[in-house]
Amino acid sequence: MSVPRIGIWIIGARGGVSVTTLVGLSALRRGVIPETGLVSSLADFAHLPLAEWDQFVVGGHEIRSTSLLAEAERLHRESRVIEASVLGASRTFLSQTDANIRPGVLWNVGSTIRQLADGAIPDESLARSAVDRIQRDLKEFQQREGLDKVVVVNLASTEALLDPTLWPETWSQAEQMLEEPNCSLPASSLYAIGALELGMPYINFTPSLGATPLGIDELAKKKNICHAGRDAKTGETLLKSVLAPMFAARNLEVMSWVGHNIFGNLDGKVLSDPENKASKVKSKDQLLERILGYPPQSLVSIEHIGSLGDWKTAWDHVHFRGFLQTPMTLQLTWQGCDSLLAAPLVLDLVRFVLVAQERGETGALGALGSFFKSPLGTDQHGFADQTRVLLKWSRGPE
Repeated sequence: MSVPRIGIWIIGARGGVSVTTLVGLSALRRGVIPETGLVSSLADFAHLPLAEWDQFVVGGHEIRSTSLLAEAERLHRESRVIEASVLGASRTFLSQTDANIRPGVLWNVGSTIRQLADGAIPDESLARSAVDRIQRDLKEFQQREGLDKVVVVNLASTEALLDPTLWPETWSQAEQMLEEPNCSLPASSLYAIGALELGMPYINFTPSLGATPLGIDELAKKKNICHAGRDAKTGETLLKSVLAPMFAARNLEVMSWVGHNIFGNLDGKVLSDPENKASKVKSKDQLLERILGYPPQSLVSIEHIGSLGDWKTAWDHVHFRGFLQTPMTLQLTWQGCDSLLAAPLVLDLVRFVLVAQERGETGALGALGSFFKSPLGTDQHGFADQTRVLLKWSRGPE
């Protein structure tokens, strides 16, 4: 019996998270790095039929004309996050993957992201035309590489917020919107539609809209396919999802929670635009009220500091009230490499989504909520509760 070949199609294929994921995948295939940071490699999930690293073939969409190797070398040089030996050994794999990358879609991405485009990017007159181009590229990738399955992963820069009143509530509404010249759906949603219509799972690693609207989730269910998202939880918000339940369980009143974030990568540059930043801040900020049951005063700031490269620092100040109404504080600092925190989760999600697809699960995969700041398909936001759900899911239907 032949081993299935599985495609990973990455939107934002030459960005920092994608490049780090690909270098890591190359190293994992050769067995030269341990599986540190990979949730799917924990003993708790050893019983699952998880895809092996050498089964994956990667392609994607990108709006910039750089190369994967150039971006990997830049990460090595400027952010000091990839060892020279690992980088050197990944050159062939990066070159092979570069041949599978096609021009991306710029529909409703906003001026800041559009300005990043430095190649010949087609500008479609209708959203449906953009979806058709996405699907042509996906089908051509699958046929050329002889792939049994393809998973589409959105790692592109954060789009501006879309007014929720414009979200399609049914698939028929979404279909109609695609034929309108002023379709308000952003590129992330067009990618979701393109993938789901073809029966390919979609993972939204970003705060962008993606498959969030009910109408697009309905499409997934009609096509008997699954999707996961939204906005991967890798740093400060991960800590919030761990610590906030502690305050709730001990009946300590959180009066205010302030978080200040600085980082220097391309995502940080895009988030310098207030419209794009609003999407990220909303995703990071909404978790506290849902866990605590009340809204403390909160402030989340995100600033781009170019000299930091791919490293990010977050400072949090928690002001809470204890017994006898005594005010106290918790202060903490989180420092990490943005792409290295995210990359293993990309591979985890692909492996878990493939298991869900094989089981016939459809719609939003709430069981994968522990990976996201704004998880779809679940109301759970505390990390421990989300992890218990993931473990239960891994054991299969009862």
